[in-house]
Amino acid sequence: MSAPENIDEMSVLKLSLHNRLVGYLAGFENGRNVLSFADEFKHDPSRPTFSLITHPSFPNSKKLMSKPWAKSMRLSPVLSNLLPEGALRELISQGLKTHIDNEFQLFSYLGQDLPGALVATPMEPEEVPESVLTTHGQAKAIKFADDDRKNKFSLAGIQMKFSMKEKEGRYNLTKNGELGDWIIKTPSTKHKQVPLNEYTAMHLAALAGVDIPDIKLIELNKLDNLPQINLPEEKLAFAIKRFDREGNTRIHMEDFAQVLVKYPHEKYNSANYEQIGKVIYDFSGDGLADAQQFARRLLVNILLANGDAHLKNWSLLYQDQVTPRLSPAYDIVTTSVYIEDEKEYALNLGKTKKWYSVTKDNFQYWAEKSGIPWRAIKPHINDTMDKARALWPEALKDLPMDEEHKDKLKAHWLKLNANFKIEV
Repeated sequence: MSAPENIDEMSVLKLSLHNRLVGYLAGFENGRNVLSFADEFKHDPSRPTFSLITHPSFPNSKKLMSKPWAKSMRLSPVLSNLLPEGALRELISQGLKTHIDNEFQLFSYLGQDLPGALVATPMEPEEVPESVLTTHGQAKAIKFADDDRKNKFSLAGIQMKFSMKEKEGRYNLTKNGELGDWIIKTPSTKHKQVPLNEYTAMHLAALAGVDIPDIKLIELNKLDNLPQINLPEEKLAFAIKRFDREGNTRIHMEDFAQVLVKYPHEKYNSANYEQIGKVIYDFSGDGLADAQQFARRLLVNILLANGDAHLKNWSLLYQDQVTPRLSPAYDIVTTSVYIEDEKEYALNLGKTKKWYSVTKDNFQYWAEKSGIPWRAIKPHINDTMDKARALWPEALKDLPMDEEHKDKLKAHWLKLNANFKIEV
């Protein structure tokens, strides 16, 4: 008599978006995970947008959703990019006593406060549909281990940052299902005065016509219930209003690593700004306005010596649950003051990455390759330069950036091509 066939054990998360069932994410004991879309979701042409690649108007979306998405250890890039990187990921994986690469475990722990509007809820074994159990052979659903750790939140990115709720001038880590309304970035133990740098860079970007959320600097003693983390002898944290939250309402969003189906480690080397520009122009609810804003931000990143505008630092926002729009700007920092001899931005723009050789011709090449009319972009490039030259030198004097960093930024302005040089 033959031995009974081994039955895989799995835990299952129910994925929902705006209280609509999207599907099921099964995590198997052997590290494999499988995302299956619910029939009611994939066959509904007016469904909320889970990812641009599943939008009914996106090429091959029907085919993409027709089969389960199976991966080993890592989740699909659309889900993997919702998890934090770096120090915050280490902090959470240590607390959970799980491997830093066990993405299903991390996702199941953080699933109630992910970026955007997706919610992942652990299922009881008896709730799991038969169709999920038989997706890949016969499997048995098991209970999730009880987990009483508080402060569940997930913020993609590698800096130490926390989702917090503001009340009467104090900021508290969110708990008991409450949604944070501010992202708080604490000072870095590696680089000096990062909060002051980011506040200054974001403020200058806004002066040049970049759409940004509310920002502020907050005294560290106004932050309550932070985990035990190392902090330098600095007094201020950087705060940016979450644009994926409106009170207790979640607004869906996704970054361009998700849109282009790339893993976080591919954020610098797997795409260029033409590909992002083309997606924005072709699929945004207002493609031209968003492409013009994107061009403005590309130039501002060059002017501010921000070498970190990689795929994860550009996002689409689904304000009406369906239609993508370019989100407000975030994570604009003058990185060159921390990276010796940095001379390049993150991705190729018009066949170059070099700050000091880029000209308007590269922007024209970028526009044409993205399928965007140059005549619609050129006035926005000119306007950005007019604003930066007229407003930045004077504004910088009163902004809180470290004085040494200010000097380096002004030196950077003078090294740029004549098209983009800012006289101080």
